[in-house]
Amino acid sequence: MASSPPTTMPYMPGMGNMPGMAKAPSTAKPLSPVTHHLAGMGMGIEPPVDTHTIVTATAGGIFPVAVTVVAVAVAVWYVLAVRRLAVKGRHWSRWRTTSFLASLAAVEVALAGSVAVLTNYSFSAHVIQHLLLMVVAPPLAALGAPMTLALQTSKRPTKRLLLRIFHSRPFALISHPVPVFFLYYLAMYAFFLTGALNYAMTHMWLMDLVNLGFLGGATLFWWPMVGLDPIPHWQMTPGFKLLNLLIGVPIESFLGITLMMMGAPVASMYTVGSTHYGGGVLWVGTELATFGALLPIFVQWSRADLRNAKRVDARIAAGHGMEAPVFEGHGMASTFKALRRG
Repeated sequence: MASSPPTTMPYMPGMGNMPGMAKAPSTAKPLSPVTHHLAGMGMGIEPPVDTHTIVTATAGGIFPVAVTVVAVAVAVWYVLAVRRLAVKGRHWSRWRTTSFLASLAAVEVALAGSVAVLTNYSFSAHVIQHLLLMVVAPPLAALGAPMTLALQTSKRPTKRLLLRIFHSRPFALISHPVPVFFLYYLAMYAFFLTGALNYAMTHMWLMDLVNLGFLGGATLFWWPMVGLDPIPHWQMTPGFKLLNLLIGVPIESFLGITLMMMGAPVASMYTVGSTHYGGGVLWVGTELATFGALLPIFVQWSRADLRNAKRVDARIAAGHGMEAPVFEGHGMASTFKALRRG
């Protein structure tokens, strides 16, 4: 009787590598870097998240290069403007310079540096990008008082143009506190909790525009909140500034908690774990930024009260009494009045 050909039994758990058994299926993950879900769309191989990547990684493409060029050009202008003031014998705070240059560095890292690279693979990196663009760069830029510097160092035609823009009705409309409040606090709800993020990440030109929109909206929010430049419209009292920040605490917290509780990825290129971790980063980061902003508001509030008290004391000492005290102008307001007088 002819012998039947040898057969290989299918692998069964617990049977090991016994003769005649099929090879156990390998479940080990490759040690090489993980390929991104959108590798076919140009995302490539996910870089390791280490010190080397964070320090040296840069995003490629026209948009990141343009961001770098603009950031360098603005930094050069700021430094040269400060030097022009020094030549005239006028002091400009080093803290202002440091703050403004730090804001440019935050934008560079977010849109052209390592964070921009890692957003292709990690939602937590995407959240960090938005934090840099919304709660780090804008308040630092506002504390650098770039408009005051421009008005003090520019030629008369440039001053007139800037003042005409910032005193115009269109700028008054887009900088109104109510729409700016909703734009700032609710924009990320619409972006993260709908399909907008997934669509934008698969159309990077749109993602670039969205990032610029977040940066611009946050600039309009933080400029009157902590900025040192005079505000031509919708000036806020210190109490209103504090209320504006405190109202946003539960709004931002709820978004972070919602992301941490999602049962599916926030977008197809991210994992559920990354979504949850990103929600935690968003929650903690926004709350830290909110409470950090209280410090400059309190400092500016106390300094304004001190200056006002000194003016009143000076008027009383001069025998003018306390009625109709004259507040000295500075920056945008005083320059506008001087230009009108010719």
